[in-house]
Parts: sequence; C-alpha cells; structure tokens
Amino acid sequence: MRKLLDSPWLYFGAAAVLVVALVASQFRYEVPPKRVGSVDELARLRERDDLNVLFILVDTLRADHLGCYGYERATSPNIDALAARGIRFARNEAQSSWTKASMASLWTAMYPQRTGILRYPDGVPDEARLPAEILAEHGFYTAGIFRNSWVAANFGFGQGFDRYVKPLPNFSLDRFKNRSPSSKPLQGSDQDVTQSAVEFLQQYHDRRFFLYLHYMDAHQYAYDSTSDLFGTTFLDLYDNAIHWVDINVGYVMTALRNLGLAEKTLVVLVADHGEAFFEHGFEGHAKGLYDEVQHTPWIVIPPFDLEPGVVVGTQVANVDVWPTIFDLLGIEGALPDAQGLSTLPLILAEAKGEPVPSAFAPRPVFSHIDRHWGKVRHEENPYFAVVETPYRLHHKLKFPNQDQLYDHSIDPDEQENIAAEKPELAERLRADIDAYRQAKPAWDKATEELSELELNQLRALGYKID
Repeated sequence: MRKLLDSPWLYFGAAAVLVVALVASQFRYEVPPKRVGSVDELARLRERDDLNVLFILVDTLRADHLGCYGYERATSPNIDALAARGIRFARNEAQSSWTKASMASLWTAMYPQRTGILRYPDGVPDEARLPAEILAEHGFYTAGIFRNSWVAANFGFGQGFDRYVKPLPNFSLDRFKNRSPSSKPLQGSDQDVTQSAVEFLQQYHDRRFFLYLHYMDAHQYAYDSTSDLFGTTFLDLYDNAIHWVDINVGYVMTALRNLGLAEKTLVVLVADHGEAFFEHGFEGHAKGLYDEVQHTPWIVIPPFDLEPGVVVGTQVANVDVWPTIFDLLGIEGALPDAQGLSTLPLILAEAKGEPVPSAFAPRPVFSHIDRHWGKVRHEENPYFAVVETPYRLHHKLKFPNQDQLYDHSIDPDEQENIAAEKPELAERLRADIDAYRQAKPAWDKATEELSELELNQLRALGYKID
C-alpha cells in the first residue's frame, strides 16, 4: 500500500522571507502584464518546445463567487485580472461534488462511471494514464503540491510526478481565522503551498516543468487579517477565504514574471467543485449536484496577454480540461480513452464569431456522485445529473419518480422544477443518463485499506466516513 507523503520542500531563505512578507503586510500583489498576442497564436503554441504548465486547482471554489463570473464582491482581483487577459469558460461543469471522484475525472478526462472512483476506498490504478506521466515522457519535470488528502499518493494520484508532496505546515494556524461549519481546522495554510511553489520555480526555472498546486483554504474558510473583509456569516467567511487564496495565486503569478517564466508558461486555473449555502437544503458539498456545487471556474492564461480576453459561452466540463491542454501543447493521442473534448476549436470559433463546432452544440455533460460514498457497508446510492444547455436534469436511481428538471435560462438558481411541465424533455435527458450508466469502468477497481490515522485525516476535512 502506498503511503501518504507529508514531506517539506527544500526551503530557500529568500523565498521564505518574501512569502512571509506577503502575509504580514497589506500589500496587494497585482498580476503583471505580458506582451499582447492574438487568438491565432494559440494554435501555434504546439510548435514551441519550451512551454511549461502551471496547473492551479482551488478546492471548493464555486464560479459565481468570483468577480470575473459576475460576483458583486471583490473576492478575486488577481484571478479576475488573469481572466481579463486570458480565456474564461463561462459555463463549466465539474463531474462530481466530491473531491476524489471529481479529480479522477479531471485527470483522466473520463466521467465517474468510467473511472469507477465513487467511494472513499477507491483509488486510481497503476494502469491509468495520468497527465503527469504523459508530460514526464515528453521531458517535463513534474511536481505536485497538495493539502487535500483525497488526492494523496496512496489513492494513486501521485503517478507520474517526480515530486509529489504535502508540505509540512510552516505557518501556525493561530494566525488564521477558520470557521468552516463542516470541517475541523487543517494544519498549515495555503501559504505553505505558495512558498513551496515559489521555491520550486526558483530551483527549476531553467527546466521544462509541470507544476500542480492544490489550494485548500477556501474549503476550510481559512484566511488571515489581510482578507478579513466581508463579515461573519459562513458565506462571508467563505468569501474571505477566496480572497486569501486569490492573494496567493497573485503572488505565484508575480514570481513567474520575476523569474522570466510568464511568457513561456501556460497557466490553467480550475476547481474540483463548489460549495452550497442551503440553496437546496444543505451546506457544503459531496451531497448534491446543483449548480452551486457543479458550476466551477475554468480559466486558461496563455504565455501572452489577449486584449480583450476571450469568454467562451458554450457549455464545457472538467473532462475537457486535459484534452485541451494536450492539444495546445501538440501532444497527440495522449488520452485515447478520453470522454472529454479539446476546446481549442471552440475557443477559436467563439473568439472569431464563427459557428460553434458541431461536437459542442449542444452535447450532454454529466455529473455523478454515490450518496453513500463514505459508507462502504451500505449499498450504492447513485445520483446523476445531466446538463444540456439550458437544462439540467437530476436523477436519483433509488427515487426514479422524483426527477428534477430546471431551465437555467430563466431559473439559474434551480428553484422551479419543470419536470412535470416538460415530460418529453425530461424523458429524453433521462435516456441520456441511462446511456451514460451503461459505460463500463476503464480498468479493474483499485481499493486501498486505510489506517485509522488516514481515516482520521479525511474525517478532519469534515467528511463522515464509516
């Protein structure tokens, strides 16, 4: 059985001083500009042999709490600046509201029914091909820095990484405010991820690299005094935490620029799922598949600025993320079993005002969670949703007569169930789910026997596990 990695990065004094200064002061890091390029240059990135990849995953980040997605609060000035000069997908769907299932789909470009990763002991098997493995084969030095134990190496998520580390907490939690209603305080903070990232960039700036950062403080509603801006309700605390993560993202982007890497690094920012605040009777995530937990950001920042930035309005999904990255890099055939699509043709078409490619207009996009994912002694309890613009259908296998259908064009908050008013549409979308359910897992199921210590690490994130 693989062991959880809990190792510190090599620490360099100068970087540590800089990151401490970031938090100790009220200084706001602003994302620096790059040279202005054109959309047509996106298709020529594949010709470059010096392009790095920085992959930023913000755990528990719902899209509609970012300024660039229309939020009225200034939670995300740095991310907003990146989106304004890059490519923002306005309607992106995560494949689950639970981290492990969602991340397995994101990395493999396959839906949960195909990955088979639906319950807490499930892991990614060795025969799965993950992006880090593919990039390593193409000469990238690969590193991952994470704080969420659902993506630890013992669940198979470390495959292909030269270094895959959960940094030791270098900053005391007593400096932070943490009041997530569903989780206990998590040691350390995203400042540890940022510091490790900057140190990695300093050490490996002269090598072609793939760096994956998994930020966690939005999940924990954790932030320090520099982000204590919005109030004291749980939603306010969540927004404060987003602002805190945004500061960290801005600092990493500034480090890229200062090290001369901004114009040879492709940056991608995504999330595994969002967060609910009782819009549908529950708080948190890993419980339902409504818009507040499924609509997540996806922003691509090329190694040049786009003026203006591109906004893609067509529905896309996290399963499309890595097919798109590999297409931009010119790595063909990387994910032969992918169910997601490269969105490069879609980006080019929408940027130029051309018709949407037929593969995208429209297509069903699925999300899936086993409501008993934390109860392995219980039988499966699958819950599915399918989005086909502008509709989302919710279908629970144990309650087949309680489907919910919503029209996002007039009901974006999913409050008016119209399944009874549109029975033919509901039946057609249910048939899409039935077809989705017929897919066989891509590999034999891999499960891990977890120690009580490992189970307690996961319970500390707020999850109920039997």
